[in-house]
Amino acid sequence: MCTACACGTADSISAQVETNGGSVYTVSGMTCGHCVSSVSAEIGKVGGVTGVQVDLAGGAVTVSGAGFSDEEIRAAVEQAGYALAEASPVSAS
Repeated sequence: MCTACACGTADSISAQVETNGGSVYTVSGMTCGHCVSSVSAEIGKVGGVTGVQVDLAGGAVTVSGAGFSDEEIRAAVEQAGYALAEASPVSAS
């Protein structure tokens, strides 16, 4: 069940914005399209973020851009109502 809106859905909707490398974060608690939308919107508000790609099934969120910190991303994820597990850099594609 969706922890943000209790809609009860558990589909595999994902929001995708083109990214050219960045950091990959694991977010726990996402279960539906509303979760994806909430997390994407909050992370998108962080200064320096130019792209957000969410893999709902895997719980992975790839954030591209420059000038943002892991703590800013963590705060955005928590603002959306979820928990950030980890971050790791990825190379540009």
